[in-house]
Amino acid sequence: MVKEQGYLVPQKSAFNKIVGDSHFELEMASFLEKCEDIISYAKNYFSVHFKIDYRDADGEIKDYYPDFFVKVSQKELYIVETKGREDLDDPLKIARLKQWCEAVNKSQAEITCHCLYVRQEEYEKDTPKDFRDLAKNFKA
Repeated sequence: MVKEQGYLVPQKSAFNKIVGDSHFELEMASFLEKCEDIISYAKNYFSVHFKIDYRDADGEIKDYYPDFFVKVSQKELYIVETKGREDLDDPLKIARLKQWCEAVNKSQAEITCHCLYVRQEEYEKDTPKDFRDLAKNFKA
């Protein structure tokens, strides 16, 4: 269940609607729909319950819910965070996501996880042509 807000009806996602918390998240979902170099993607909702704990700027332990999962092959997955206006906790969340991906990659060899941090301002200056281009320009 989601409140009434903007959404996209996807073709490359397991979900029947992609509801964005911001206009930029919907813009990213629309971009992912057009990417021929990905297999699928999903928006991470609270009900999916994929979260990573991190220490915020005040030193408290909090939960962080990255925005998207993008599957580029059977062995490669990207976790993508999109960001409009950055706050003090955002660099801490991204550092933790990077650490999490490194730990997952060390603990198994079936799937390689990567993280991307896509800042809206930079994305809009030079919109990537495909996911490979996005991954090259926004690697965390």
